[in-house]
Amino acid sequence: MSLTSLVNHQIRLASRPVGLPNDSNWSHTTEGVTEPAEGGVLVKTLALSLDPAMRGWMNEGKSYIPPVGIGEVMRAGGVGKVIASKNPKFAVGDHVSAGLGVQEYMLIPEGEIKRSGLVKIDLRAGTLTQWLNVLGMPGMTGYFGLMDVGMPQVGETVVVSGAAGAVGQTVGQMAKIKGCRVVGIAGGAAKCDWVVKELGFDACIDYKAGPGAVRDGLKAHCPKGVDVYFDNVGGEILDTVLARINRKARIIICGAISQYNNTTPVQGPKNYLSLLVNRARMEGIVVFDYADRYHLAVAEMAGYLKDGRMKSKEDVVTGLNTFPDTLLKLFKGENFGKLVLQVAAD
Repeated sequence: MSLTSLVNHQIRLASRPVGLPNDSNWSHTTEGVTEPAEGGVLVKTLALSLDPAMRGWMNEGKSYIPPVGIGEVMRAGGVGKVIASKNPKFAVGDHVSAGLGVQEYMLIPEGEIKRSGLVKIDLRAGTLTQWLNVLGMPGMTGYFGLMDVGMPQVGETVVVSGAAGAVGQTVGQMAKIKGCRVVGIAGGAAKCDWVVKELGFDACIDYKAGPGAVRDGLKAHCPKGVDVYFDNVGGEILDTVLARINRKARIIICGAISQYNNTTPVQGPKNYLSLLVNRARMEGIVVFDYADRYHLAVAEMAGYLKDGRMKSKEDVVTGLNTFPDTLLKLFKGENFGKLVLQVAAD
């Protein structure tokens, strides 16, 4: 089939959401597909990673990465296959990972290859969806946030919120591998059972179990306090954990999904003076800071996947046109595992 006969379906940001995104915030567009120029690559999107961070990328204002512009293809990381190449580093048929955007095809000029993060991936190390989970951006976030910022020591107690999500599952499994006691926080009995029985956490607290569930669960499962807390949710759960931290505790601020769709100012930690009393540290993690070391984390965790010490669960939804509704699953707690949008079959 001629490339010029292909049509690229895209989803663009039409307006900035207030609260949860809705259909009016998106526009569905099409454009033709063209051959790459010298040094460029054309990639067919196979699957996209849907992440809570995408909600922040829609907002105007200064952040660790520029916001998606109005009218631009929505930003998203993904995996795909090279279908045309004029770059000696990439051959037709290569599987790749890159910031592909919410679209069926992406033409990447030579000057944009580094910025897009285009790299070849090895399906012997993991499946396509695992390259969006444990071996992808969520896994890198969990690995470097825990290991570089959290610095877990054998025998310490590590607590992770969003434990059944993409980042949380990596954090908890890594902490167990490094010899820690691991307590997860997740929403619903099914997720908590899976975290304990399948991922090997020592315990999991169901924050939906009623008022005081997190407070009571921390008392029961962290009787000696919390040494490392990996926070994916913010809000009341962060405050509750801060009340249980030990001296010299490390708190990793990865995300605050409970706050992303607020129409009022973001609620900061009320119990922050616990950091002072306990000589503790709270530090943010932005995964892009570790890009030059991704390959080291991938090699280590691919080994754990191969020998069975780590598992990688993905929640896969099919169809590019389902993107607006599928994204909302993240903010309603409906996804079970890493949320992936399958755009095309391999």
